Amino acid sequence: MGFFDKLKQGMNKTKSSFDEKINNVFKSFKKVDEDFLDELEEILIMSDIGMDTSIKIIGNLRNRLKKEKIQEEEEVKQALREEMQKILDVTDINLHLETKPAVILVVGVNGVGKTTSIGKMANRLAKDGKKVVVAAADTFRAAAVEQLEIWAKRAGADIVKREEGVDPASVVYDAIKITKEKQADILIVDTAGRLHNKKYLMDELNKIQKVINKEMPEADKEVLLVIDGTTGQNAISQVKAFKEEADITGLVLTKLDGTAKGGVVIGIVEENKIPVKFIGIGEQIDDMEIFNSSDFVKAII
Repeated sequence: MGFFDKLKQGMNKTKSSFDEKINNVFKSFKKVDEDFLDELEEILIMSDIGMDTSIKIIGNLRNRLKKEKIQEEEEVKQALREEMQKILDVTDINLHLETKPAVILVVGVNGVGKTTSIGKMANRLAKDGKKVVVAAADTFRAAAVEQLEIWAKRAGADIVKREEGVDPASVVYDAIKITKEKQADILIVDTAGRLHNKKYLMDELNKIQKVINKEMPEADKEVLLVIDGTTGQNAISQVKAFKEEADITGLVLTKLDGTAKGGVVIGIVEENKIPVKFIGIGEQIDDMEIFNSSDFVKAII
């Protein structure tokens, strides 16, 4: 199955919810007028896209419909897809990992699928011919390290780990040393995700970033925030919390196959101007792809 087919299948709950509501609007209105657009706007808001973003999309759509004299159902849907895609493409969606070595720092609250995402990313990068080292710097949870080790082995990546409770920044320091010794291409760093203990957690994150900047000043760095698609609007507050402490360069979307709230992604990107870089659909190690905005909007409408 190709990735677009997987995406379509994975986004099925979001698509069913979205499509059903949109099709009902077309059935209820004989023409594309203000009442039609008001109803469409309400659907976007109810689909977790968010109030401001929905208003913006419909405003842009309204202008296009007038300008291009669009009335046909499929043309209206295509224009809506394009307006959503513009939002998703508003920032640089490319991964910047050109230096050798380069670093991916992975952050996010516990339970969002961070460890699984790291395993899948490592696997994807290894398939692209990259030599990957993984640093298990979430030293507060023994289970996190064990789980990461299993995923790293499956992906063919080296893992650097220490006993539970050691300073996470020291694990990163060791991992940087090993990355250089092995002449690896990419170091992926896992971090702790206990937001309820925010001050301590963010201090640890800052220490890790300082070590990376000091030991690898010339390296390309991606700071990726993992977001669970099932959390809907709650994901927006997580983005804000991490943005205050880390220079987030991209988002990794997980668990979209279990939710009808996939639309939240559009609101997150619009509000924060942070691009989606990876998307995970499914449980298998191959179920992680570089994000494609065109495929994404086609999969939900």
